[in-house]
Amino acid sequence: MPRLVPHVPHQANAVEQPTDPKEWVNVLAEVPLFASLGTRHLRHVAGLARIRRFHDGAVMMRAGDAGDAMYVLLDGRATVQVSRGRGVGIETGAFVGELALLDDGPRTATVVAHGPVLALSISRASFRKLLRSEPSIAVAIAEELARRLRTAHTIA
Repeated sequence: MPRLVPHVPHQANAVEQPTDPKEWVNVLAEVPLFASLGTRHLRHVAGLARIRRFHDGAVMMRAGDAGDAMYVLLDGRATVQVSRGRGVGIETGAFVGELALLDDGPRTATVVAHGPVLALSISRASFRKLLRSEPSIAVAIAEELARRLRTAHTIA
């Protein structure tokens, strides 16, 4: 997938940066999770989110920790490692961390940046607000969770 994001200055650690909906609407439209949304709804998503930058090797989330946000990779790659089994690589457009926001349970995987990562961060409160106001996002997340569950059962 081509590089989607506008230039953001490099940070040594993950740092929240304000999201300008006008700047990020075109980027969000290219992310599969949000592709079915119109411009007005994309502005809504951008207004609820923050941009986070992670350096190579940074732990984006750790299994067992409380889930306070989900991430959509806007640029870069990461590895998702569950307690048993090998890591799975994810790339631009993938999302992680939604499960802990759905059931208030602990994180089920550790996610580590593989090179620099730019991610959209959506907090628990904003995520729930988004699911209520944007049914197409709720459906897309449910479909992805079903795919992940089927894959887990196939591997097990």
